[in-house]
Amino acid sequence: MAFLNHSVSPASLPDHPAADPPAKAQDKLQAAAGLAGLLPGLLLVGALAAVGYALRALPGLGLFSPMILGIVVGMGFANLASLPASAMAGVRFAAKTLLRLAVALLGLQITLAQVASLGFSGFAIAAAALFSTFFVTLWLGDRLGVARSLSALIAAGSSICGASAIAAADAQIHARDEDVAYAVSCVTIFGTLLMFGFPLAMPALGLDATQFGAWSGAAIHEVAQVVGAGVQGGEEALTIAVVIKLCRVLMLAPLLIVMGLMASRFRPEGAATGTKPPLVPAFLIGFVVIMLANSAGVVPVVAHDGLVALTPVLLTLALTALGLGTNFRKLRALGPKPLILGAAATVWISGVSLALALLLF
Repeated sequence: MAFLNHSVSPASLPDHPAADPPAKAQDKLQAAAGLAGLLPGLLLVGALAAVGYALRALPGLGLFSPMILGIVVGMGFANLASLPASAMAGVRFAAKTLLRLAVALLGLQITLAQVASLGFSGFAIAAAALFSTFFVTLWLGDRLGVARSLSALIAAGSSICGASAIAAADAQIHARDEDVAYAVSCVTIFGTLLMFGFPLAMPALGLDATQFGAWSGAAIHEVAQVVGAGVQGGEEALTIAVVIKLCRVLMLAPLLIVMGLMASRFRPEGAATGTKPPLVPAFLIGFVVIMLANSAGVVPVVAHDGLVALTPVLLTLALTALGLGTNFRKLRALGPKPLILGAAATVWISGVSLALALLLF
């Protein structure tokens, strides 16, 4: 019988899986090698971020977000020990890719209904305080001779939402790690002062709960600091403060587009001139899409709550990784002028927000 003499290869049998083409097999090997190369750095970043979380259990440190403590721990490790070469790839991945993912996920914390509930007054105070602070800080930074990349980070952190905004702005302008660390330090110091100072000033200024909430939400840097101050004014003050603060977070999107348009101005001195960054980066598109999905209520509750809980963890990992690239000597070399700039930005946003809270509420 002829068919008995016909040679049949195993790969031609119907139930036998076809072998991967050589190119596809090579791609898989490269992908696996790439993931393995990230592991040492990610494990190091994760361990240091865990230390940052653990430090919050110490007296007084619970006032600070894990993002702040994470970057401090990363800076300490980088300046007391040498970063292994095998960890470099994972650290870069955490500082860039995880950062962009975290910024996109911030959209889960905002809905269009929340913004609409503010009405004209709430939106006006948030927008006026934010954009005036950003551009005044840039202008004053030029007058003081502060590097434009550092001025931009301090402006973003002071006007929007502290360390998270600094991280998002860095993803757009690619500043030096020392600039990021210095800017985070500035907004942490001055935001903490506002958190304690605003409740003390409330009776002296004769503010009611609505005015105090609007002032706190429009001026204080970190979301956690806004909550810490707002709760001192009562439930109504806290609610208004948080919603206005979230409105400022929403404005992260248009502000980053502005920074994209001005990217060449913010490029650190000595940085290579490469491909111009996109006007609207992918992570910002993700932020808007996720915010719209959240507003439409199409995100399952379990997924929503899990991702909201994951977002600060990713931001902590990213900022810890940025801390690992910070050199204390270079940080000291920046001098006191950026600190003065951070103080001036804080005074400006506090004054503008107070005037608008008294006028509009």
